[in-house]
Amino acid sequence: MLRHLINVTCARCIGTAFPWGTFIINITGSTVMGLIAGYLAFKGEASQPWRLFLMTGILGGYTTFSAFSLDAALLYERGELGLAALYVAGSAALSIMGLFAGLAIVRHLT
Repeated sequence: MLRHLINVTCARCIGTAFPWGTFIINITGSTVMGLIAGYLAFKGEASQPWRLFLMTGILGGYTTFSAFSLDAALLYERGELGLAALYVAGSAALSIMGLFAGLAIVRHLT
């Protein structure tokens, strides 16, 4: 519901020439993911199911971009800079290509 509220509010207040709602959601979701992951890694004593509930369940309903950001950061933190770059570039490029492929398939079938 929060994601929808932000999208609608941004569209009404700022306009739709740029996807401000999604932009804000991705940034805030990734920031909150970092806060939760950092707290749980360094200070928290939460169980794995609780961590998954917070990070995948709650934040996943807000933005899946936060999980993507965490995965990229984990690769970077492990020193896997090439893999991190490949993951970021590949995810962005292939996801957009996948969306266009899906649109093309539906257009072809209808």
